[in-house]
Amino acid sequence: MDELINAYNPALPLRKAVTPPSAWYVDETFSKLENDAIFAKNWLVAGRVDQLQSEGDYIATEVAGQPIVIVQADQIRAFYNVCRHHAAQVIESGTGCTKAMQCPYHGWNYGLDGKLHSTPQFAGAEEFDKDATGLVPVRVAAWEKWLFVCLDENADPLEEFLGSLYHQLKPFNLDNLKFHKRVSYDLDCNWKVFVDNYLDGGYHVPVLHKGLNSALEYKHYRVTTKDRHCLQDCPTSKKQDDISTVRTGDKAHYYWQYPNLMINLYEGVMDTNIAIPLSSTRCRIYFDYYFGDDPKYTEAFKQQSVKVAHQVQIEDEDICVSVQRGLASNAYNTGRLSPEKEAGEHLFHRLLHQDLVTARSGLHIS
Repeated sequence: MDELINAYNPALPLRKAVTPPSAWYVDETFSKLENDAIFAKNWLVAGRVDQLQSEGDYIATEVAGQPIVIVQADQIRAFYNVCRHHAAQVIESGTGCTKAMQCPYHGWNYGLDGKLHSTPQFAGAEEFDKDATGLVPVRVAAWEKWLFVCLDENADPLEEFLGSLYHQLKPFNLDNLKFHKRVSYDLDCNWKVFVDNYLDGGYHVPVLHKGLNSALEYKHYRVTTKDRHCLQDCPTSKKQDDISTVRTGDKAHYYWQYPNLMINLYEGVMDTNIAIPLSSTRCRIYFDYYFGDDPKYTEAFKQQSVKVAHQVQIEDEDICVSVQRGLASNAYNTGRLSPEKEAGEHLFHRLLHQDLVTARSGLHIS
């Protein structure tokens, strides 16, 4: 494993940079290391702020393969969704509202603050400290529309993790955008293939997305990287076709935040993409759609906007699956990056390598 990690050289400048070796995208053992080194160590989106409006509202989900519940108590709290008795999930996966969290196995009951309240038929247990047997807490923080969770107690706070991105979205007034719907796609490719595709600086847009390309002034496409994020922005065209009319405003802004969050912003329209690994060769992509509350964003407008995004996603899916097949080929190991377009990928690969090296050092992986 050391050899595989060290096969990538993060010190190469973009003009000399190459991609990580193909084994990073196909090896199952590497995928397991990645879960521990990246997804279990960084802040990840686990829900939306608007899902926790009232006391008792909860989101029961998974983060880095771990069952997690986020709940609105006296404040927003998160816990491992695991009963301290015999490890059953205390809250069924999904969303809802509850007054307490009761394990469906033996009825152990926890408050919204995670404290253990009752243990039916447990009289006579010696050296049992109920006060020390609450649900195990997890770090949780809100930013803009999203709830982030981090399983690593030693990681930087969310604001520091996001760096200069933390304040960048303020001018977009995201509070005026309302959640519309979620669509998920299961892809036969490594999650990093999808992120690489997103971060290629629009390189593939004129070739692969001819419809989307018509809505953009591609010659003015820019890429900016800093901290753990990349911004790709481009002026929109003024054409009145089926795509341009739902990609409103003067400019498109495409933000990526390490490791797996993508935020696509137009005037009054936003969709986010979250890439979740399922295995070394499969991933799930969640698309969440948001629209402004202006009457001009009619139901027909929203349907057309989702339709356009779906078409772009299908085009991306086909090429990502093709790339995954190529990564498994004897003919390919690494490729070069475009100095003009692929600075975002370069940042992504260097951040991956940094986390992998840190994990290798801390876990003594060989």
